[in-house]
Amino acid sequence: MLFHSPQVILFSQDLPRAAAFYARLGFTETFRVPTEGEPIHLDLALDGYKLGIASVASTRDDHGLDPVPEGQRAAVILWTDDTTAAFAELTASGAPALASPHKWLDRLLIAWTADPDGNPIQIVQHL
Repeated sequence: MLFHSPQVILFSQDLPRAAAFYARLGFTETFRVPTEGEPIHLDLALDGYKLGIASVASTRDDHGLDPVPEGQRAAVILWTDDTTAAFAELTASGAPALASPHKWLDRLLIAWTADPDGNPIQIVQHL
């Protein structure tokens, strides 16, 4: 069996809000269903990484799944050159501060925030 083009899909009760959050982080939309009007699924990309966002209602109605719409179900990891500045910018714009910048393994500087649906966002840089 051969797989290719992996991505993570997050579930959201408010797709436009989630898409706007990730757009502010530099993600750009690459796929939308439907192509016009209120989306039920979006794919976003940043530096070759693809992230999907699917509506809770569509996932339930179209696929028979029962997604958990809030909480720490997955984490999005974003590498940066300045964790402290990125964390300050995100939290100043309303993202919750889950963990302030701190050294880890004496090699990395890591901070945690979250997207509007509660998915943790790790901001990390090499020291």
